[in-house]
Amino acid sequence: MAKWTPKHEAPEPLEGPVVPTIIGGTLLWFVLFVAQLPFYGWYEEHGHTWWVWTCLAGAGLGLIGIWYVRRRDTAIKRDAARQAEADARASAGAAAEGTTVEPSKPVES
Repeated sequence: MAKWTPKHEAPEPLEGPVVPTIIGGTLLWFVLFVAQLPFYGWYEEHGHTWWVWTCLAGAGLGLIGIWYVRRRDTAIKRDAARQAEADARASAGAAAEGTTVEPSKPVES
């Protein structure tokens, strides 16, 4: 089991435009579904109707994904605003007392 022990720290998670990425993927699945509909007879004759339904399932799961990542993004922004407000209050209180306060580090998800 020792050979599976990590030898270095895991890298920071990549954050990017998550919501537009999920929306784009969902649209792609839906476009593929609609593009295959005129050929449904061919897919049925060759036993490949699952291709059509896979695209529809991808679009449906993408809608769930859009809902999820939008809520996640909102929660991250709300927490960052709350943290900034708390830091501002701590700095204002410290300035009134004549001391310095280190700003808190953001919590990573």
